[in-house]
Amino acid sequence: MQSTDHVYVSITGLRVRSVWQEWRFWYHALASMAQVKRADGIISADARTIDGVRHTLTVWESETAMRRFLYRGAHRRAIRAFPGIAAGKTFGYVTDRPPGWDQVHEIWLEHGKDY
Repeated sequence: MQSTDHVYVSITGLRVRSVWQEWRFWYHALASMAQVKRADGIISADARTIDGVRHTLTVWESETAMRRFLYRGAHRRAIRAFPGIAAGKTFGYVTDRPPGWDQVHEIWLEHGKDY
């Protein structure tokens, strides 16, 4: 990617409400990750657990591309189930340099908005 290219970065972090919700979390997380990897406009998608927070880091061609994905299919079902499964925050922004995983949790803590 050239430094003049701009992309839309979305960082999500979730804390599962209880051990009893783990299976529901993984059911929705795996289906949503499969969907995002096929989404139009996706550049990269990955997930990691950092300090007990389940993070996703997605990089999109544009915010419009991300929004087209957001409320469709498996991800839409995950959003509907979310309140009973986990608490979390999201943060999205335009940049010419997506963050590395060493920065994701800090960015999320500083800028994340309750979901």
